[in-house]
This record gives sequence, structure tokens and C-alpha cells, in this order.
Amino acid sequence: MSTTLSKAVHSEFQQLFGYEPLLVRAPGRVNLIGEHTDYNGGFVLPAAVDKEAVFAVGLNGGAQIRLRAHDLGESLELANAAEISPSETHWANYLLGVAAQFQQRGVAIPGFDCVFGGTIPQGAGMSSSAAVECGLAFALNQLLHTEFDKMELARIAQKAEHTYAGVQCGIMDQFASLFGRDGQVVRLDCRSLDYTYFPFDTQAARIVLCNSGVKHSLASSEYNTRRQECERGVAVLQQHYPEVASLRDATLEQLAAHRAELGDTVFRRCTYVVQENARVDSACRHLEAGDLTAFGQDMYASHAGLRDDYEVSCEELDVLVEAAQAAPGVFGARMMGGGFGGCTINLVAPEQVEGFIASVSAAYQERFGLTLETYQTTIVAGVGAVGATVTQG
Repeated sequence: MSTTLSKAVHSEFQQLFGYEPLLVRAPGRVNLIGEHTDYNGGFVLPAAVDKEAVFAVGLNGGAQIRLRAHDLGESLELANAAEISPSETHWANYLLGVAAQFQQRGVAIPGFDCVFGGTIPQGAGMSSSAAVECGLAFALNQLLHTEFDKMELARIAQKAEHTYAGVQCGIMDQFASLFGRDGQVVRLDCRSLDYTYFPFDTQAARIVLCNSGVKHSLASSEYNTRRQECERGVAVLQQHYPEVASLRDATLEQLAAHRAELGDTVFRRCTYVVQENARVDSACRHLEAGDLTAFGQDMYASHAGLRDDYEVSCEELDVLVEAAQAAPGVFGARMMGGGFGGCTINLVAPEQVEGFIASVSAAYQERFGLTLETYQTTIVAGVGAVGATVTQG
């Protein structure tokens, strides 16, 4: 973790408030495979990574809430913790929303102070907002002895994002930040919330993110369209197979049998989701076997499906994946996140990382005249107190 950042946050807290806080770190996340499967009741395979938010939090004995964004040099004060409501200050809403969720669960929120900062790049699809929510949720849970388990903290953080930040996210981001384990990825069943850990050899492969630096305006409207197309597919299948509650339950044979009725577009959308769920399953088997090469092939297949059948990629992401495929020491690559911009995720042999970054950056510069931003990450444990080896839940 970033000791420089935690020292800076700790020292700013003491200067501002004059007492000793609880220090907490909350990681961002990547999703190795399983894209657009979450809202279809399927599987995802995220991991917590070593880009994180760090918090200093303490109860101040009064009624005030005093928040400080270390990186922005901005503060927000609320006179009475009993009267929390959304603020005009965007970053503060992620924190206030969490406190409001504790109140919704019957917890009286006393006055508290919080200083936080982070190393999670904004807009890179690594869930900086979920880290901010989960870090404060963990800290308040400790300080107030509320004993919510980690899944409840994930729900608190998710609801905070829905109600105060206005983003209708799934639970994967908050789940990954709280449930991450060092050197392991976690397969989450988005329907039942059952989860299983799988080993990931961080000595054999580094995770390198390449940020396309673009966000096409299509992203949010097309996301909603994809959800509707999937729902339409389920509605057609249900007329023939009542047991199909979501695409998670559908098979490729069922889709093929009703291709004409589904229509070409909906057929391709549904086919991608069914195949992607199967890829999450096979990717987990490859991890158990220690076969990163086979795992990488599933990543490439995931990208091809997102590009051709789900149609949420874009030229910039495709160029980055093609450049990765041509570089030595790369096990696999794909776009990560909603699509139409953002990052690709690449698994690269450690000794080849520098060469990989150089060659992909050169290809990107040559094609688009853009400087490529890259982030090297490794897999770490989920939210916890700094200096403590045990997280609760």
C-alpha cells in the first residue's frame, strides 16, 4: 500500500482535528473476465488491486461531520450528523450517502471527522467511487461497533451510490473492494451473491491497464439499450422455456432454436452473454490448473465477443488489444468495463512489462496521435485497517 499517502492523510487529520484517527485502506478493482454479465444474473471475476483510497476517520464527540478531500484540498462541514442530506459537493456525496445508509438501518450517527486521499486513477474503470464508499463504511462499522458483515457493508456502499451519487451500479465494485484477497481473484454469482476464491499467481503475471483516454458519448445510452435487448431475449425464451429467468439460465441450443424469433441483433447480444458466463467458468478452471496461457485465450475471446456480438468496443480499444496480441510475453487482453472507451486489461509476464508498455504506447501514438497512460497493478487484500492484518466479516 501507499505508505506516503497514508502518512500524509494521517498527518493532515492530526493537524486539522488534533486527535488520533482510525486509518483504513480501501482498494480499487479490476474485472479479469465476465463483462455485462452482472445485470443478466451471471458471473464476474474481479480482484482488488494496489491502487487505493486511504482514510483517517474519528468520532469527534460533537454533532458535526467534517470531511476533507486530501487530493483536492477541499473541505465540507455539516452542522448536525442527525440531518444528513445530499450536498452540492460531488465527492462528499459518496461519503454522506454511506452515513445515511447507516441511519436507514437504525444506527444513530454521531459527529465524525474524515480525511481521505487516493491513488486510483479517475475514469479508468477501477471503481474509485466504490473504494471511497467501502472505506468509510468499514471505518464507521469499526468505530460504532455496529458489526455489519462485509456483504452488508457492500450493500450499504452500493445503496449510497444509488441514492446520493445517482448511479444505479451493480454490487460487483463494492463487493470486490471489500472481499478482495491477496493473490486471489473472486468469482461472484451476481444472482445468489455466492462467491468462490481462485489463486492468481502475481509472480507469473502482472496486470497492466492501458487507458484509451477516450469516453465516447454512446456509453450510457448504449448500456441501457443492451440491457433492454437482453430483457427482450429473455422474454422470447420464456415463452418456450418458463425456467429461463435470466440469460444465466439460457443455453446456446435454446438461442439457436429461436434465432428467427429473436432477430439477429438480440440473438447476438444473448449469445455473447451465454458464452461469457461459460468463459468465466472455464477461466476459473484454468487458474486452478495454473494455466495462464489458456486463461488469456478466454480473455481474447471475451474481447472478440464484446466487439462483434455485443458491439460495445470501439476502434481505440480494438487497436490496444491487437497491439497486445502482437507483443511478446502477453497472456491475454480485453476491454474492461461498460465499453466505448476506458481501459484494456492485459496479463503480462513481469520481465516483459516494460517492452509491452513501450510497444503498445508506440502503436497507439502512431495510430491516434495520443499518449497512452498505463497502470501496473497487482492483486491485494480487500478493505482493512492500516497496520492490521485481520479485516472483519
